[in-house]
Amino acid sequence: MAKTPNITDITDIPDQTGRTAVVTGANSGLGLATAQALAGAGAHVVLAVRDTARGEAAAATVRGSVEVRPLDLADLSSVREFAAGWHGDLDLLINNAGVMNTPEARTKDGFETQFGTNHLGHFALTNLLLPHITDRVVTLSSTAHRTSPRVRFDNLDLTGEYSPWAAYSQSKLANLLFTLELQRRLGAAGSPVRALAAHPGWAATNLQGNDASFLRGLFLRLGNRLVAQDSRAGALPTLYAAVQDLPGASFVGPDGMFELRGAPTLVGRSAAAGDPAAARRLWTVSEELTGVAFPATVLTTRS
Repeated sequence: MAKTPNITDITDIPDQTGRTAVVTGANSGLGLATAQALAGAGAHVVLAVRDTARGEAAAATVRGSVEVRPLDLADLSSVREFAAGWHGDLDLLINNAGVMNTPEARTKDGFETQFGTNHLGHFALTNLLLPHITDRVVTLSSTAHRTSPRVRFDNLDLTGEYSPWAAYSQSKLANLLFTLELQRRLGAAGSPVRALAAHPGWAATNLQGNDASFLRGLFLRLGNRLVAQDSRAGALPTLYAAVQDLPGASFVGPDGMFELRGAPTLVGRSAAAGDPAAARRLWTVSEELTGVAFPATVLTTRS
């Protein structure tokens, strides 16, 4: 896809007619803004959401071709059902959904909620859909990945030492390691499909509304009012990663101070997020936990 001028609004993306995209967690916030932008540019967009009633209400605000399908990333049976129901090509998968700073809990499959939802659910979904994907996978991370020094392979659930922020930042580090290893595997398979990551900076969304800490939640809500971008601006790095001609494993975020807000651009990541050995280890562990592996067949030539 030809490189486009810098994206300063969700209406700036090039024509997407004929393309199909899946956006997880698209019933509000960044996911909804992303879906609105892609559908508005001509793509057919599938809103993959846990609550289909809210999804239908969100779809009603989207101008263009959209549909709603159920997907609960905290339930691997739901992930498998979604993927099994997919037929035909899929140009773009945007792994947007996530939870943040939640109290200690487990997914339906017994994983720590943030790691299980933010990483393992998307890991399984991506690999199950990969035989259909023709262009790229964009996974949302966060600047919070920089506060996680490593993935705790010895205690992924942080049992006995759980903190909401540590669990969230570990899941966002995992998103970047996943992108790194996915791109390596796609390249080794000779696939033109690309894996990229993005982060929104500080965007005011519902993500900050259910913090396990009252004081941190109060701080985040205050920041939403004083510092944050709105969801349309926060979606720009995702859209940039989705439509710009960028190298695989690129990481996109805002260009402003501390990457809190601004126009989308390529940004750096922590040393831990660029560790290929950790990325390979995480992939192996994720396969064991989910029972989902890199598919034997992926796209190897661009039609």
